[in-house]
Amino acid sequence: MSSGERPKEIVSYTMSRIRSKNTKPEALVRKYLFSNGFRYRKNDKRYSGCPDIVLPKYRTIVFVNGCFWHMHEGYPCFVMPKTRREFWEAKLNRNRQRDAQNVESLKNSGWNVIVVWECELKPKIRENRLALLLDEVRYGQ
Repeated sequence: MSSGERPKEIVSYTMSRIRSKNTKPEALVRKYLFSNGFRYRKNDKRYSGCPDIVLPKYRTIVFVNGCFWHMHEGYPCFVMPKTRREFWEAKLNRNRQRDAQNVESLKNSGWNVIVVWECELKPKIRENRLALLLDEVRYGQ
């Protein structure tokens, strides 16, 4: 094993701890919306992509995306894994393509779709992003 590599068991355990829904960033956004009087459904399977937050009254859907898993363009901390590079490139590119298809499908159905990135919820810029989210929900994009 070269320096920088981790045993497969550690990588496997780490990856198994990553949740696909009810993540901390999602909970943060939901709590903020709720505290500002918005009522929503979460992880509603009736819609393309099983959106994290659905606000029917405002015809708005919010996806809270992790920067790594959804390949946030322009995110400076994104680094493609060094091991099994072909696997990760294919997987992450499929995620990105699926996201684009889901957003397009929802917009074609008349929904306002908002994507909040995990990096936008870092403490220093969180308040600004969440305030902007309220405006995006109330007035559309």
